[in-house]
Amino acid sequence: MSDNNPIDNPELAITQKCDDLKALLLEKNRGYGNSALDPVRIFSRACPVEQLLVRIDDKISRIARGQKTANISENEAMDIAGYLVLLSIAQDRKKDDATT
Repeated sequence: MSDNNPIDNPELAITQKCDDLKALLLEKNRGYGNSALDPVRIFSRACPVEQLLVRIDDKISRIARGQKTANISENEAMDIAGYLVLLSIAQDRKKDDATT
């Protein structure tokens, strides 16, 4: 058992997964032009919080319909975690907008 192995060291494992999630979110944000937090609003006028809730619902629905077992892939888990981080940011912004 080595403290340098993420499997054996929970703090290292958490740090590594959070760093992986951060990299994924930054890459997607660059690729999609911050569309989750600053949507173009061509068809929908819903606020970013509501739009993210819909994306999370859609993602979970696709997983539920496509899975014959309870297993969720690493990519699916990271996507959901990423959406939840973006939702938290959007909720913070909404609170801040309400107080200013």
